[in-house]
Amino acid sequence: MPDLKAFWCALIVGLLIQGYKGISQYARTGRWNLRRFVETGGMPSSHSAAVAALSTSVGLEAGFRSVLFGATLYFSLVVMYDAAGLRRAAGRQAVILNRLIDEHFKHPERETQRLMELLGHTPFEVLVGALLGIASALVWDRIVP
Repeated sequence: MPDLKAFWCALIVGLLIQGYKGISQYARTGRWNLRRFVETGGMPSSHSAAVAALSTSVGLEAGFRSVLFGATLYFSLVVMYDAAGLRRAAGRQAVILNRLIDEHFKHPERETQRLMELLGHTPFEVLVGALLGIASALVWDRIVP
């Protein structure tokens, strides 16, 4: 049976951070928005935290000079670049398109569906997520045999 310590670390870190975003939304507004538990975007990046935790855990288990660490590190960098680049750009485009819909349709709520605007992350949100992931993996390595 393969050791899935790195997998569980990444999964739990991602879920905890996504859960934090849902709970912090409630703390700010006083209302539950259950979609916030699964939506993308916001501070910190749960995707970045999860892949950084995965790479760090793999590095601690297999060695930071291993092929497996190199592969997970590459995967992590692609995910973080995508979060701060492509998905953020798509979110900015959604803001503009939603504004155009609001301005040019008589009844936008009936004629079209608003696009989701919070898709990506700022580079700072990605950085904070990555740092949380690395720190979590270091703690996880100490407490999980």
